[in-house]
Amino acid sequence: MQTNFFRQLANMNLTGDLQIILRPTKENRFVLSIMLNNEQCGDEARKIIPPLNLRGTAEELDNGFFESISTPLQTASGLMVDMENFMKQLEEGKKKSAMEKEKSDREKKEKEAKEKKYKEAFQKAEELEKEGRYKEAWSSLPKVSEYPEFAENIRKKQDEYERHFAPSLFNENQS
Repeated sequence: MQTNFFRQLANMNLTGDLQIILRPTKENRFVLSIMLNNEQCGDEARKIIPPLNLRGTAEELDNGFFESISTPLQTASGLMVDMENFMKQLEEGKKKSAMEKEKSDREKKEKEAKEKKYKEAFQKAEELEKEGRYKEAWSSLPKVSEYPEFAENIRKKQDEYERHFAPSLFNENQS
């Protein structure tokens, strides 16, 4: 006797282990319990998918077996594959989120450190200005190339200091 039982199972393209338990009951009847288990699925919710139970005589089970199990098992298989894909994407999302947060935090710290350095240099220049040391104050100012966002303020201070230590040859008050 030749059957095509396993070929039909193979054609269902299920992902996971198929467990089949056949238990005889009274009056030549059987309870057939079929469970699909996919250990590769990391979602614990897969464990709450119940087994598929069929009841009937040997002849009834022979005649309606594949029609009864195909759709539910393929649905369960697809669900577990989708759950695993979801878990992988969720994990990837967490990693990317952590990386983006870390990058954002790092950029924020770098910006704060740069602004602090700018303010310290500007403050030092103003202290030298109060002492009348304009050349040193001009030299202490932050470089425009390093702080382009503050270029206007830096240039104003440079011009102000230059008026004190490098008067214009084209001064309007010439005799």
